[in-house]
Amino acid sequence: MTTHFVMMGVCGCGKTTAALSLQKYLDQCPYAEGDDFHTQANRDKMGAGIPLTDEDRYPWLGNLRDWMTEQAKNGEKYSIVTCSALKHRYRDILRDAEGKVAFIHLTPPQAINLERMLSRQGHYMKAGMLDSQLEILEELGADEYGVKIDNPGTPEAVEADIVNWVKAQGLI
Repeated sequence: MTTHFVMMGVCGCGKTTAALSLQKYLDQCPYAEGDDFHTQANRDKMGAGIPLTDEDRYPWLGNLRDWMTEQAKNGEKYSIVTCSALKHRYRDILRDAEGKVAFIHLTPPQAINLERMLSRQGHYMKAGMLDSQLEILEELGADEYGVKIDNPGTPEAVEADIVNWVKAQGLI
């Protein structure tokens, strides 16, 4: 059975960095950058500082779920996806993928997120959107398999926490 790791959290929390770090432990398994699955309309909206609605997000989440299922059908042991996955109902869509879905919720302090976002060049997600994401963020529920990583340290320290959790779960 395929295990899908979803690196989740608000913009600037380190999803991409963490995903690429975990990927090297998982034999360079398939990896999907969630941002690549957004429609151009969604990118334009976020670039203009307009928060996405649930209706904007549902097709995006469905595309990610379908990509995950495709990896399972291809016989992959693991896949990694970056996706904010801010609400329980968004994660419900991702959990419908074929295989096992494990959420890794990255939660550095808001000041670190903001600093990272302000240093980005050319990204459509503007720093002002962080507050809107934090407002709708729902913590992982008891019915959701995953872990919260609140390490505000270096990418290497966050990577170590993630790998330790994945190993403790017997997933690698």
